[in-house]
Amino acid sequence: MIGKISGRIDYLGDDHVLIDVRGVGYVVHCSDRVLLSLPGVGEAVALYTDLLVRQDILQLFGFPTLIEKEWHRLLMSVQGVGAKASLAILGALGPDGVSRAISMGDWNSVKAAKGIGPKTAQRVVNELKDKAPAVMAMGGRGGAASPAMLDEVIETPVAAPVARAAPAPAPSAAAQAEALSALSNLGYAPGEAASAVATAAAETPEADTSGLIRAALKLLAPKG
Repeated sequence: MIGKISGRIDYLGDDHVLIDVRGVGYVVHCSDRVLLSLPGVGEAVALYTDLLVRQDILQLFGFPTLIEKEWHRLLMSVQGVGAKASLAILGALGPDGVSRAISMGDWNSVKAAKGIGPKTAQRVVNELKDKAPAVMAMGGRGGAASPAMLDEVIETPVAAPVARAAPAPAPSAAAQAEALSALSNLGYAPGEAASAVATAAAETPEADTSGLIRAALKLLAPKG
């Protein structure tokens, strides 16, 4: 199993990137969002990878964070969702958007991904909603793949990649995970807590951990 690729970009395609690792080229398929965030040809890159093994083909799929890789694995477990559909969902929403949509039961957001129909979107939300809290809790250990050790892989050290497209501001995955843990310790059900944290993160993108907890508690407070 190939779990991570670190090297230099040889070529950027419409749906994949060719990464040179000590003279060996690896074709890694990525979502549109990930491809737009990659540096240029000749620059360093590091991606977590998932290897799809079929009778007639081997395909590598690349992700900048472990959280995104985990969502890909879970999305692929849903009936009717293949690798192409999974990348479409992640490309349209990003890993944080997928976490919010699934934890809040927002299948319309999932349906916005190219090629995803309403029935498939509803199936994704229904089958994965209970798993969203565990993925969100990966925030503290699901950081970006780092090319810091590339001097051992290529001839000369190079600068870390600079994203061409900055993601929309949002509370860090670690802050969301800490808020989720705090709510769980207060006795809230995982699904209920995840939904509140996701809503709070969307409504207060500048919030830190304590701010997220306060906002989520307001959402969870009895109405009336």
